[in-house]
Amino acid sequence: MVSSLPERRKSDTTMVFHIGVLALQGAFHEHILLLRQSATILASNPEYASTHLTVSEVRTAEQLQTCDALVLPGGESTTMSLVAARSNLLEPLRDFVKVKRKPVWGTCAGLILLAESANRTKQTGQELIGGLDVRVNRNHFGRQTESFEAELDLPFLEEDASSNSRNRFRSVFIRAPVVEMVLEPQHGIQEAQACMADTIVAPSKSPENTKRRLVGAPVEVMARLPGRAQALRDREITARDLGEDGDIVAVRQGNVFGTSFHPELTGDARIHVWWLRQVIDLYKTA
Repeated sequence: MVSSLPERRKSDTTMVFHIGVLALQGAFHEHILLLRQSATILASNPEYASTHLTVSEVRTAEQLQTCDALVLPGGESTTMSLVAARSNLLEPLRDFVKVKRKPVWGTCAGLILLAESANRTKQTGQELIGGLDVRVNRNHFGRQTESFEAELDLPFLEEDASSNSRNRFRSVFIRAPVVEMVLEPQHGIQEAQACMADTIVAPSKSPENTKRRLVGAPVEVMARLPGRAQALRDREITARDLGEDGDIVAVRQGNVFGTSFHPELTGDARIHVWWLRQVIDLYKTA
């Protein structure tokens, strides 16, 4: 839950939500296009007729302050971290995610930044924002030339009654991370992870109001991918079809959502629509 309703209102009966997309590097433009498409889809839904969504790029702390929710795009996580630090945006991002607990979605590199722990791929490593009590393995699937697409079974998406898709979603994996470990929620840093070699952890941040926020919420596994060789051999196969757990490629913890793959590169707006609905509903119930 969030602490207050958005202050910006179009009228007495319409709530205005401003969605930001971090635009330091990566596929931010593609996210903006699908978010705007999703806002149009929601506008036709009577359930969300009293809401108005705006979407814009975020490059400064001042722009971040205007946002009710944020997307961290895919790209190069180390570059994003360095640019954010040089732009004096890293700490405001941590406050947005871990102190104010506003809704955030990270894809690929964004998932890495939102993890509380990650493997170190360079001597200097990088800094994390945190917010998801998970450990991620970066570049789990290899180099960019080994990128692939696979069908994911996503039960959280509404089933299309006109098809037999069973909520399947064509997913793009580009130098993608996976969640290799779900961690127990901690109020401070993940101390056990901090003691591990070749590991970086996010700094500790305390929420503004622990009574009203989803502090200590468990990590939910939202999607899995079967073994990479199986996914490459038959792109129609999902982890459920194979009867196996598979790699964790989507998680949610409270207001923070992360995906290993790139929904923004598919042209399929279903996950974006679902996420915007989560954002609106969270504010409505605050």
